[in-house]
Amino acid sequence: MINEDRLVKLFKELCLINSPALNEGDCVAYVKEYLEGLGLEVKEDSTGSKIGGKANNLIAWKPGSVSTAPRIFLSAHFDTVEPTEGLIIGERDGVFFSESDTILGADDKGGMAPAIEAIHALIESGEPHGDICLLLSVAEEIGLKGAEALDLEELNLDFGYVLDTGPPVGSFVTKTATHDKLDITIVGKPAHSGKDPEKGINAIQVAATAIQGMSLGRISPETTANFGIIQGGTATNVVCPSVSIKAEARSTSLAELDKQVDHMISRFENAAREWGAEVRIDHHRHYVAYSIDEASPVVQIAQKASASLGLEPTLRTTLGGSDANIYNAKGVPCIVVATGMDKIHTHDECISRKDLVDTARLTYQILLEAAR
Repeated sequence: MINEDRLVKLFKELCLINSPALNEGDCVAYVKEYLEGLGLEVKEDSTGSKIGGKANNLIAWKPGSVSTAPRIFLSAHFDTVEPTEGLIIGERDGVFFSESDTILGADDKGGMAPAIEAIHALIESGEPHGDICLLLSVAEEIGLKGAEALDLEELNLDFGYVLDTGPPVGSFVTKTATHDKLDITIVGKPAHSGKDPEKGINAIQVAATAIQGMSLGRISPETTANFGIIQGGTATNVVCPSVSIKAEARSTSLAELDKQVDHMISRFENAAREWGAEVRIDHHRHYVAYSIDEASPVVQIAQKASASLGLEPTLRTTLGGSDANIYNAKGVPCIVVATGMDKIHTHDECISRKDLVDTARLTYQILLEAAR
């Protein structure tokens, strides 16, 4: 069964390898050697060259002994949302955290380590199982780029599990949102702010007019919207000639999402007309929602495995995205498996020893249930 000391050692070693998006090569090399040492068939694809990165997705196979079992995959991602150079890992009351001024990297090494340990334990156990594929992606944190570049069709998979969300361990994400992005550029007119301000059109003022009163934040239980980055201006003595804004909206309802995006676009277009400015808006769909039926095999196997361990096999909906959105869009059903990663994308990120072990135990049990 699960070897706790080995699991914790692997988790720490993965976290200590600095692997920000597009620069995951050292971590990929480490995991590739580790998996080859377990006897898996391991290869890298050519994703790095496709996305401008220095690392590729890793694909590893554990051939099965049960020919009638579904061909399933386990997935996690190498990259962290920030660099972890100089990371010092602490442990307090059974919880791992960063003692340095960095994130821990449990997102997603708190998913990767249990997935690898589950396969390691399965090899040691000799239990019958079907074909198992490990899909370990790069550049997830900057737009699911590794998963998007992966040639999933050639792998001929039936369904799978993406270990990449927070607790409670034993629960699963079966429904997510569609995510739209807006890149907005407002073009005003420069002028000297002291000598000729009336001859200029202040792009900041145009943006303020558009944003004031706009529906943002939590729009409804299914929909959110946000402005994340605003940049513009050249100097305090120049009427601001242009502003760029990066915004997003997400919803599990396409109708609500389209309504929200139309609302945001129209506010900017109306403000530009009011001030005599120009506005350019690039609207694109970042990823699409998925909703997996509770009666489907991928869900039933996961819930049975969770319940058999005394966990709560709750099905969840989230507005967050993961590689699962891409894999589902490519036609391979999958759900997200909860791990212990908590307070992710902050320097307070942490994960408990117990949750690491329970995630590995759950993953191991899923592999056994799939073969049955």
